[in-house]
Amino acid sequence: MNNKTESFKEKLRQALSSTARVISDDLGINQKKIIKNSEKQDLIELENLNSKKDYIKARAETDSKALKKKFSDESIFKKNLPSSLSCKSLYTITEKIRYERLGSKMLKGIEKNLKDNYIQMIAHKRKDQIKSKDDVPVVEAFELYMLKNFHNIKLNSLTSRMLNFWEKDFDKSIFEHMEFFKQNLEDQNIYSLKFSQILQEMDIFQSEENEEKKDENLEDDKENQSSENDDSEDDDKKDSDKQDETEASLDSDYNIDEYKLDEQLVDTDTDEQNSEQVIQKKNLRDLNVDYKIFTTQFDEITKAENLENADEANKLRKTLDQQLIGFQDVITKLANKLQRQLLAKQNRAWDFDLEEGLLDSSKLPRIIMDPYNSLSFKKEKDLDFKDTVVTLLIDNSGSMRGRPITIAAICADILSRTLERCSVKVEILGFTTKNWKGGQSRELWNKNNKPKTPGRLNDLRHIIYKGADTHWRQAKDNLGLMLKEGLLKENIDGEAITWAFNRIKKRKEERKILMVISDGAPVDDSTLSVNSGDFLEKHLKKMVKFIEDKSEIEILAIGIGHDVSRYYKRAIKITDVNELGDVMISQLSSLFDNKAKLH
Repeated sequence: MNNKTESFKEKLRQALSSTARVISDDLGINQKKIIKNSEKQDLIELENLNSKKDYIKARAETDSKALKKKFSDESIFKKNLPSSLSCKSLYTITEKIRYERLGSKMLKGIEKNLKDNYIQMIAHKRKDQIKSKDDVPVVEAFELYMLKNFHNIKLNSLTSRMLNFWEKDFDKSIFEHMEFFKQNLEDQNIYSLKFSQILQEMDIFQSEENEEKKDENLEDDKENQSSENDDSEDDDKKDSDKQDETEASLDSDYNIDEYKLDEQLVDTDTDEQNSEQVIQKKNLRDLNVDYKIFTTQFDEITKAENLENADEANKLRKTLDQQLIGFQDVITKLANKLQRQLLAKQNRAWDFDLEEGLLDSSKLPRIIMDPYNSLSFKKEKDLDFKDTVVTLLIDNSGSMRGRPITIAAICADILSRTLERCSVKVEILGFTTKNWKGGQSRELWNKNNKPKTPGRLNDLRHIIYKGADTHWRQAKDNLGLMLKEGLLKENIDGEAITWAFNRIKKRKEERKILMVISDGAPVDDSTLSVNSGDFLEKHLKKMVKFIEDKSEIEILAIGIGHDVSRYYKRAIKITDVNELGDVMISQLSSLFDNKAKLH
C-alpha cells in the first residue's frame, strides 16, 4: 500500500513539475523546485496528500507559483509596494490575482484548477461568531472581494456576510477603476502602481493611522501629566531627544541616504546605455525635419481587442479558422519546416574532448588501440539563438482587402505559433488610418483656413494585435480582427515603421528583426492632395535607410503584388498571395541562418 502511495505521489510530482515548466516557460524547473529570482521555493508539499481536497490544492498552488514566475516581475512589485504596513498585505493579494487571472485567460485548465481551489477554500471557511466588522479581518474580506470581481467566484452565505461588512469601503475606492485594472492586467507596472495609490488613499487605512496618532497623543498627554513638576529646561531636552530619536528611526526605516545613493548609481549605470538611444533620437528628429504633420491630436494607438467586443472578435476568429482549413496541409508543412530548421540551428555545433557529456564514439578506436587513452566526451554548444524577437508589421490599407489581408493574418498566426515553440518572441502590429478623407485632422485644417503644404493630413490608427510578451493563445482572437469590415483604409508607411522601430528597439533581446508586409507605396489621398506627390514616399525611404544603416535592427519587406525593393534593401515580391507563407518562412529561415548583419 505504501509503495503504491509513494508511486502515485511521484507520478503526481512529475506531472505537476511538467505542468509548471510549460506554464512558466522555464525548462529548468526540476521535479521538486521552482526557481524564482535566484530563490528556491518548494513546489508543493505532497506528503500530506490524503484527500481530493489536498489534490485540488496541490494543482492550484503549482499553477499559481508557475504563473508568478511567468508574469510577475519582483523588481516592479517592490518598486510599487505601498509604504503603509496595513496596505502591503492587500497589495500582495492584488498581484496574485493579476497573474492568476492572466493564467486563467491563457488556459482553461488553469482557470478550473484555481477556481476549484478557491471554491473549496470558501466552502471550508469557519467563523464562530460574526456580529460586526471587527470580527472580519480586512485581509480576508479583501481577498473575497478580489475573487468575486476578478475570478467571478460565487460566495456562499458565510463569505457573503463576511464581505458585506467591508464591500462598500472597497467599492468606494476601487469599483470605478475596475475596468481599468482588467484592461491592464498584462502591464504589471501600470496595474500595481494604480492599486498601490488607491490602497494608500483608502479611508479605512487613513482612519487606522489617525487612531494610531490619537493613541500616541494620549500616551504623550499621560507622560506630560506625570512630569508636570519637571523643569522647563528638562522638558526642552526631552523634546529635543525625542525629535532626534524620531529622525533617527525615520532614517533607519527608510534608508534615506542609501536610497539616494542607489538612485545615483542607477543613473550612472544607465548613462552609457542611454547615450546610444539619445543619438538615435537626434538622428530621427533630423530625419523628420522635412516631414511635417499637421496635427497628432486625433491619432490612435490601440490594442486590437478595443476595436470590437469579445463576441464579434470570436466570430471573426472563427471566420479566419475556416479560411485556415483550406491551407491546413500547407500550413502544417511550412510550420514543421521552419520549426525543424530553427531547432536544428539552435544546436548545430559541438565542443569536443571534454571530461563529461556524451561519449564521443569517433574517438573509441584510439582507446581500442591504446587502452591507456582516456574516454572522450562531447557537448552541444548553445548558440544563444533563443534571444530573438520578431515584429511583423502588416499593412492594413484598403487595397489589402479580401484575400491579401486574410493570407497575411493566417501567416501571422502560423509564424506566431511556430516561433513561440522555438522560444522566439513575436509581436504583430498593423497600421492604417481612422478615416478615408482625412477625418478630424482635415476638418481642423479646413477650420484653420487651409494652410499650404500642411504635411500629413489624416488620423493615424496603429494597432497592436499581439505584444511580444503575450502568448499566442491570449491573442488568437485579435488576429481575426484584421478581417473586420471597415477597418482597412489608408497606409502611411513611414510613420508606422517609425512606431514599430521605437517599440522593438526598447526590447532586451540581442537579435531584433522587423518584417514589413505591404502591397506597395504609401498612399493617403488627403495628404497627397495638398503636398508633393512623393511626400509620403520620401519619408518612408529615409526611415528605412536609417534603420538599415544606423541601427542594429534587421529589416526586411514582402511586397504583395508590388516590388518594394526601391524602399528596402532586403525585399521580396510575391505575385500570388498563396506564396506569402512560404516566402515569410524562407526569409526568416535565411535570416536565422546568417546571424551577421545583412546590410
